[in-house]
Amino acid sequence: MVHSKMTRMARVAIVGVGAIGGVVASLLQSAGKHELMLCVRRPMKGLVVESPSIGLRSDMEEEIRPEMRIRASIWTQPEEAQPVDWVLIATKAYDAAETARWLEWLREKNTPAAILQNGVEHRERFAPYMPEACIVPVIVDCPAERRPPQKGFDRIAQRGPMSLRVPQGPLGKRFVELFADTLADAEAVEDWTTVAWKKLCLNSAGVLSALLLKPAGIMREDDIGEVAMDLVRECAAVGRAEGAKLDDDLPEQVLAASRRAAVDSVNSLLADRIAERPMEIDARNGAVVRIGRKHGIPTPVNNMAATLLRAMVAE
Repeated sequence: MVHSKMTRMARVAIVGVGAIGGVVASLLQSAGKHELMLCVRRPMKGLVVESPSIGLRSDMEEEIRPEMRIRASIWTQPEEAQPVDWVLIATKAYDAAETARWLEWLREKNTPAAILQNGVEHRERFAPYMPEACIVPVIVDCPAERRPPQKGFDRIAQRGPMSLRVPQGPLGKRFVELFADTLADAEAVEDWTTVAWKKLCLNSAGVLSALLLKPAGIMREDDIGEVAMDLVRECAAVGRAEGAKLDDDLPEQVLAASRRAAVDSVNSLLADRIAERPMEIDARNGAVVRIGRKHGIPTPVNNMAATLLRAMVAE
């Protein structure tokens, strides 16, 4: 979606430049007005993002190229950072404490931080580290993957459009305006809880790829599809108890969407397991179990999936 409203330039720090952080950087750069800072754990020569979309900026005859080299300052230590207008956090959900080290240097008193992470507990994760009124939870939907570095540059491949959903309100409006004149589908929504739980339902089924070490094509097998729908049914039941408005046929919707994905696409849980990185088990299926227990809702399929995946990682 190309927004037509022009906005002022903002200094934006992106903490965590994996698949999602990289795509966000490319979109903000395409707006042609923001100053970007990439906050990373290790030195990097630079970042290149491959995009499936080619279009024209609404105000300029400048092509948005399929391959974009990001122009940004790169900071590897929080002490190098300077205050910015916006902090966008795209680290893993389990990494809140480590990520929070950056906030002391990037934020001034009222600087907002947008949390672009999986799960439904964005505010809870960062409330210990900053005023809750400055936290903007973001639900992200974008197929994107890391690629092997080339010539010293980190590479991200964006497979499809990026959707960003935030709660309505002054900060939500300001966040959406950051992406004016980009191809991002950014919107402030009245019922963010429903959006968040729909995404968690989709993510709950994705655990099967990580368990089986197979990409999205595995969802096309009938038996796997049945298990996927059982995972989603439990997640939806917990989401409804939390106030989400979820369709009765959501399990079928999630399975159909999973089967439309490219057979070789790799979700973030599987990518992390392949790379032997920590996984967001607790923020995804673990959250379904934990929040379900609070409501007295049994979640045996999600519990088994989370338990098995944790055991496999511990081996």
